[in-house]
Amino acid sequence: MREPPLVAERRETMVRMGELAASRTHGDVLVSLGLGSCIGVAIIDPHTRATGLAHIMLPATTPGTRSASAKFADEGVPALLDALTSLGGRRSRLEAVLVGGAAMFAIKRPSESGLDIGARNADAVHAALKAHAIPVRATAIGGSTGRTIRIYVAEARVTVKEAGGKEGDLWRSRVPVRSQVPA
Repeated sequence: MREPPLVAERRETMVRMGELAASRTHGDVLVSLGLGSCIGVAIIDPHTRATGLAHIMLPATTPGTRSASAKFADEGVPALLDALTSLGGRRSRLEAVLVGGAAMFAIKRPSESGLDIGARNADAVHAALKAHAIPVRATAIGGSTGRTIRIYVAEARVTVKEAGGKEGDLWRSRVPVRSQVPA
């Protein structure tokens, strides 16, 4: 039996390559479509419902350069954490879910050639989250198929849909909505 929606109306925010978005607004849904080798990094404070999504394209900036976006894992993860704390999320309660990181190109041994950007992105995101002590609760990474990630803010729920497949739950907070604490 399907649960009734917690909100009457939903508003989707598209998070495109190199972008991030954060929200605490019930009814908001953060979405990244067509994640191939990119990683959709969802980070949630289940108690405040401070929720964020970054669309990471590459593992790291080159030395001496800075980007003002979520394009790179080494800068995008900290920027997303800052956005969440500004919404009242506490770093000690943040939890992450990762989607994407596919090997999208037909290369015989992509991991040996260094061209498996998806695996490199996944490794870089894991390292950035570990450096900030953010636990990863669920993943849908690797393979050779693109995916879509959706984060339903009110429910603190993350879904994934593989290309040609159906949307399904990947992770859901165990903290009931009524147990939310103010920022």
